[in-house]
Amino acid sequence: MSTIAIISQKGGAGKTTLALHLAAAAHEIGRIALVIDTDPQATASQWAAWRQDAPPEVIDSPPPRLSAKIEQARRQGADFIVIDTPPHADSAARAAVEVADLVLIPCRPSAFDLAAIQTTAKLVQLLRKPAFVVFTAGSPNAPRMYQEAIELVEGFGTPACPIQIADRAAFRHASAEGRTVMEFEANGKAADDIRKFYKWTCLQLGISTKRPKNPSVRHLIHTGKVIA
Repeated sequence: MSTIAIISQKGGAGKTTLALHLAAAAHEIGRIALVIDTDPQATASQWAAWRQDAPPEVIDSPPPRLSAKIEQARRQGADFIVIDTPPHADSAARAAVEVADLVLIPCRPSAFDLAAIQTTAKLVQLLRKPAFVVFTAGSPNAPRMYQEAIELVEGFGTPACPIQIADRAAFRHASAEGRTVMEFEANGKAADDIRKFYKWTCLQLGISTKRPKNPSVRHLIHTGKVIA
């Protein structure tokens, strides 16, 4: 089982979008994926309600219960867990990092956003967890901007993911309908970005990107029913 924490101390970085789509990409190839929503605003949980709890499953959890929820999920068959965290919450971010196998730090490639991730970078370095900055919501056609952003975050001691999740209209349209970009526009550029990002994430975790030959029964984990 793999656990990924999505953390950023700055709001508007796209944490929930990244968490939901990463789990959705895992589900798409046959993994039992789960999103744990630790944000009091419960955006991920609201999205799940809009889609009538269709997979990927989303459950909520206060940060102190994360370890227990993850252990329950493992026993129920989950093999890919993504933790969505709130902004401006050091305790929630730390709890997520502590239980994660990999930490992803979404960040817009702008000066203010880049400066704001230094606190997050220091946290993952303190806890010695593998972490990468993922650039989100930037222009899809600005290679120089991304190169400058990559050089800056590497100066913070945290490498950048080579896959950018650019600002594309498909994300807004899909979210408004309680869907993923893969469901909204299966062959679109946004869906392609997410699938590439998922494969890259699996590479960092050392897990296969191939569809399981004998996938386990899905929907073992269901909000409010199996994991309390």
